Amino acid sequence: MAKRETESFSMSYLDVMCCGFGAIILLLMITKTTVDQSREVAPTVSSGSILELQKQLFDIRGETNIYNRELNAKHEQLSDFEERVARLRLELSELNNRFKTTSENSTEYEEMQGELALARQSLTAEMRRLQSQQATQIDTESIGGIPVDSEYVIFIIDTSGSMFNYSWDKMMEVVADTLKIYPEVKGIQVMSDQGDYMFSTFRGQWIPDTPARRTAIMQRLRTWNPFSTSSPTKGILTAIQTFYDPGKKISLYVLGDEFTGDSIAQVVDTVDRINVADDTGERLVRIHGIGFPVMFSQPRRYQTTGIRFATLMRELARKNGGTFVGLNDFY
Repeated sequence: MAKRETESFSMSYLDVMCCGFGAIILLLMITKTTVDQSREVAPTVSSGSILELQKQLFDIRGETNIYNRELNAKHEQLSDFEERVARLRLELSELNNRFKTTSENSTEYEEMQGELALARQSLTAEMRRLQSQQATQIDTESIGGIPVDSEYVIFIIDTSGSMFNYSWDKMMEVVADTLKIYPEVKGIQVMSDQGDYMFSTFRGQWIPDTPARRTAIMQRLRTWNPFSTSSPTKGILTAIQTFYDPGKKISLYVLGDEFTGDSIAQVVDTVDRINVADDTGERLVRIHGIGFPVMFSQPRRYQTTGIRFATLMRELARKNGGTFVGLNDFY
């Protein structure tokens, strides 16, 4: 009986122990798997998220910098627009004031119109007188009333700001047209109203007349802008004293828009002493004048120098066998 109880206890004890060991092993296996998975997965997921967030942060910062630059540019543009609007408003106000002044001074405007009509009549009478004096020559040796019998041509050009900024293209057309009426000459020269030479290599010499030289003159003329006092006196005197030759027929073409010298009479008298007449009554050189109406587009108080240029060149042309032409536009 005792032996049987001992064996039963031993078997039960062994069963309990086995079950306990099995449970422990099972728990260890479960715990190890969970720990390994958490150690492997958790770091991977966390690192990827941080990298992604950092990338997004950098992108946002870059876009912010771009937007800030664009915003600054817009502010600058807005400031420029505001300044332009302010200037335009000021100009509009000045134009309105000038318009009101002109309207109020209608009597002065009518007087100006009357003086202009008288000037046109005087010019017409002067042109008729010149045409009657040169009737034969015009028929045989002139184009448009301008004698073209010269063998040498000198252009004396006003290079002042008013000419260069407002009438330069028209002036170049006149030079080109003038060269066309002289299909072939023995020499050409181009000088400023101060006596400066367009080509320093031909200083005091004639430029040979070839198609290439004519092209070079027109190309250089586009940007040629030496200093000028808007007075052709020095250029005219330099041309006569330098290039006069009793055996050569020379014409001076003076192109300008104003005369700022002290005295018209003094210039005319000085040219008379230098450009003397020969035995036949012909002057040493012909002097033609072409006037550009730049000053006449200005208010009346600014037109004086333009009127003085027309007066000077008309008198010089009359006394020196030439013709004065006043253009009615500068475009």
